[in-house]
Amino acid sequence: MTAELAILAGGLATRLGERTRTLPKSLIPVAGRPFIAWQLERIAVCGFERVVVCTGHLGSQIRAFVKDGSAFGLEVAYADDGPELLGTGGALAAALPLLAACFVVTYGDSYLPFDYRSPLRALAESPHDEGCLAVLHNRGRWDDSNTRVDGDRVLAYRKNPNDSRFDYIDYGALALRSGVLGSFTSQRKFGLDWVQSELAARGTLRAKHARERFYEIGSETGILELEAHLARPRAY
Repeated sequence: MTAELAILAGGLATRLGERTRTLPKSLIPVAGRPFIAWQLERIAVCGFERVVVCTGHLGSQIRAFVKDGSAFGLEVAYADDGPELLGTGGALAAALPLLAACFVVTYGDSYLPFDYRSPLRALAESPHDEGCLAVLHNRGRWDDSNTRVDGDRVLAYRKNPNDSRFDYIDYGALALRSGVLGSFTSQRKFGLDWVQSELAARGTLRAKHARERFYEIGSETGILELEAHLARPRAY
């Protein structure tokens, strides 16, 4: 199997307290269904056929629900952290044998009302770039801004920068060339934010602009906002 999209679904989800003590965040009920059902259907609508789900905390429950992915119009494989969580970057690196030469990675708690394939197409148009990050002109509205952008370039990426020039936010979809991660795997455990920061510093991270806000289920408020969004008629 060679997949063009990976979902990072192995985190502990501590912000949700008791909700995720015995249930992985991807399976939290949203509008009457486990969240990952909505997410996988959205990904299938965008034209993906094969997906890798990177699991960790309570990952066996995700496998038991999603199975082979056929219920969602997809072929789904799994890469598990094992006994020790590897971080978002480490989990992705462990999944590389299952991934295509260029792929998109997204987060297991994010629902993105845009075309998940668009960062992949933009990267294909930029042979000298190593990645393409979907960004939103956030200005502190939906979460803390963490990205400096100029046109189609990501100039810098930094968590909690306390700098007004960082007025964009990582939208939650990143296209990468698989070879990029090789320079980061000297450490088995690392975060994807480190990769994004380094690529921006190299000048090899393209920006793909999203126009509509993202949704996330990392908080009770976020779950309610997504449910309201899903209740509205949608053109896609």
